Amino acid sequence: MRGVRAVVLAAGKGTRMKSAVPKVFHELCGRSMLWWVLQALHGTGVEEIVVVASPEMEEVLATMKAGGRIVVQREQLGTGHALRIALEALEPRKGGRILVANGDMPLVTPEIFRGVIGALGDGAMSLVTVRAEATSNFGRIVRKGERVERIVEARDATPVELAIEETNAGIYAIDEAKARDAVGALRNENAQREYYLTDTVERLASAGERVTPVLCREESSLVGINDRTELASARRSMNERLCAAHMRDGVTIVDPQTTYLEPELEIGRDTVIYPNTAITRLSRIGEGCTLGPNARFSNAKVGNRTEVRESVILDSTIGDDAHVGPFAHLRGETVLGNEVRIGNFVELKNAKLGIAAKASHLSYIGDATVGDEANVGAGTITCNFDGTRKNRTKIGKRALIGSNSSLVAPVEIGDDALTGAGSVVTKDVPAGGRVAGNPARPLPKKKPS
Repeated sequence: MRGVRAVVLAAGKGTRMKSAVPKVFHELCGRSMLWWVLQALHGTGVEEIVVVASPEMEEVLATMKAGGRIVVQREQLGTGHALRIALEALEPRKGGRILVANGDMPLVTPEIFRGVIGALGDGAMSLVTVRAEATSNFGRIVRKGERVERIVEARDATPVELAIEETNAGIYAIDEAKARDAVGALRNENAQREYYLTDTVERLASAGERVTPVLCREESSLVGINDRTELASARRSMNERLCAAHMRDGVTIVDPQTTYLEPELEIGRDTVIYPNTAITRLSRIGEGCTLGPNARFSNAKVGNRTEVRESVILDSTIGDDAHVGPFAHLRGETVLGNEVRIGNFVELKNAKLGIAAKASHLSYIGDATVGDEANVGAGTITCNFDGTRKNRTKIGKRALIGSNSSLVAPVEIGDDALTGAGSVVTKDVPAGGRVAGNPARPLPKKKPS
């Protein structure tokens, strides 16, 4: 949006959160409140963003790549003071416009920002307003016709003013030159000894400048978060948005209220997601999959037509037409090829399984490579840790690993090899070899009849 720069007020301590974590860093749907506000601002195409932060936030903001310049408010002297130090950090621009947002309003949308900027025109200020109940603590909007005359804080309002339903949402678009003059003239002659941005409204209006209200009908998008109950409510609303967007794109979500998503996911068409399923951390899900119930995906990549039931998939990749679960656990960069089957209570860590390989029951496969069409029997474990380092196991194509086998790494089982049930394999088994016992020894070859 040409000529528009944004300031995000994010330095508030958020004491009602009762947390050592700064308020705007509390998360909903896997991202901080501040992240959501910045995404909405980027969606408007503003030229630059300045985040006004507290000293405690500076280091974290520098590492999170917030997408804006950071200005630290060393003393908490109010919203007017916060805007003043942000403007001091920005080089003045003739004809510029400033969009002011709050870092604790994660449900705000780009459309709301565009609306208030569009309403500014050649006026001095426009601001977003919202209908609220008489018990609300929001500042009341006192109008004079189509213009705002002043904002009265609830604690200072008369009974007549308290009855006003139109309230201040805290989002402003301001002519830059007028903003610099107005905040520079602010005084802190109040009980809190703070500089209030809302005081600029009356100052501008009394000088004959136009202050335009923009009544927003999306009340739920303008919620400011002050405590953890409000955060939980906002989380539900955001999750509902995310689910709705994927459903509109062709994904079936059986119960959105018990399906938990994050932004920046890819979920293919005709995938069905059953209840109590969470998909997080940039996961990518293919088309025609069946996920859940009771499944969790974190940084997971899943191919097409794959079924994952009652399982946990962390930092792992699953190919097409695979079946996983119930009660499987994949982690540590595990990769499953197409048509792999992983069954009940199987854990895989840093393992690579080839096409149509199987591990159907009660097994641990860690630091291992399993060839195409190999079958790992129930109770098998790869003994990958020798007390000092992790070692790898290699299982060849079409190998048959008997139930309750222990494969002591480093060890290699050749193609078409077999281990008998209960074997403890400490030495390599050649291709086509057959071993059994503890320790495993080659089985005698059958004599031709």
